[in-house]
Amino acid sequence: MSLEPAVLPVPGPRQVLADSGGVYVANAAVAFLFSCTGPVAIILSVASGAGLSEGDIASWIFGGFFLNSLITIAFSLAYRQPLVFLWSIPGSVLLGPALGHLSFPEVVGAFLATGALMLLLGFSGWVRRAMEAVPMPIVMAMVAGVFLRFGTGLVHAFADDLPLALLMTLAWLAFTAVPRLGRVVPPLIAALAAGIVVIALQGTFRPPAGSLVAIVSPHFYPPRFSWRAMVELVVPLAITVLTVQNAQGIAILTAAGHKPPINAITAACGLGACVTGLFGAVSTCLTGPVNAVITSAGEKPRHYTAALVVAFLAMGFGLLAPLFTRLLLATPPAFIAALAGLAMLRVLQTAFQISFRDKFSFGALTCFLVTVADLPIFHIGAPFWGLVFGLAVSRLLEGKDREKK
Repeated sequence: MSLEPAVLPVPGPRQVLADSGGVYVANAAVAFLFSCTGPVAIILSVASGAGLSEGDIASWIFGGFFLNSLITIAFSLAYRQPLVFLWSIPGSVLLGPALGHLSFPEVVGAFLATGALMLLLGFSGWVRRAMEAVPMPIVMAMVAGVFLRFGTGLVHAFADDLPLALLMTLAWLAFTAVPRLGRVVPPLIAALAAGIVVIALQGTFRPPAGSLVAIVSPHFYPPRFSWRAMVELVVPLAITVLTVQNAQGIAILTAAGHKPPINAITAACGLGACVTGLFGAVSTCLTGPVNAVITSAGEKPRHYTAALVVAFLAMGFGLLAPLFTRLLLATPPAFIAALAGLAMLRVLQTAFQISFRDKFSFGALTCFLVTVADLPIFHIGAPFWGLVFGLAVSRLLEGKDREKK
């Protein structure tokens, strides 16, 4: 096996408490707030559009938060690094078109197959070669294509509820434009707060009858393995986890002075995808933004304690998934659309910059257009064909870029 060895001895409760401190708890709280706002709005947008029930959504959130937090705790302690695992946001977005023609058990089967593939890559040590197989501009063009509808959804939110979308966007812009404010309150949290105020003033909060508070009752989904789901989802899911999410998280941790165990991280994502997929959650990944926040201050050897705090907060959020699902579903659709759109703006900007900045730009353009067109071929969704045609065109017309790679 190629897994990196754990750092022994594993810190016990006393050592964790000694290593913890106010700055690590504060950073963890901010990182957690980010993870349970925009990303959860994206889940809600995708799941609601696909017709999933409130129970399905709550189970997805439980798997994404609670179960992945167990992996976070185990690996952060074993490697004494901040290794926060959540779920793949691009993977969530990929499901939107797929659920239009695939059953949910077929999608769950694709989650498990993706997990098995990542376990193989992690244990074999082939993950680096896999990450380099597809040029990053083409991968990010696919990401830009699947995320574009969240940007246009933000624009449509202005037509649906102008005061709500406008004030949320103004709050986001103000806290983004003034870094001093953004360090105190992240822009997305400011947009969330502004939206809550507007909804309260408008009286458009429509909670369901009965109690809002409930402990999650996770759904177990027996998988169904079909070739069309395997072809359409497994490769794009694995690529987005490895080259978009994990690569970002690994780069952030490396820049902070850590030495992230790449093979072990990949195996952890494979394990997580297999377990959480059975409860309806999209594939596990090493999160970039959360790890960026918790490594932004403090001493490097003590960063792992912030990851543990994030994990414990996320476990509570996962257990109370029905509460948060009902609260969000009771808000106007424009609130979810605006929050998800604002959460995606920076990601969209980065995706376009990487796709068309330099090499492989024509292959990236082909991939983007095919993905945005969203026309399935042989009942297989557009993101897969975006990668196929993008790679084919790039290999045919951009040989010089491949030589420089």
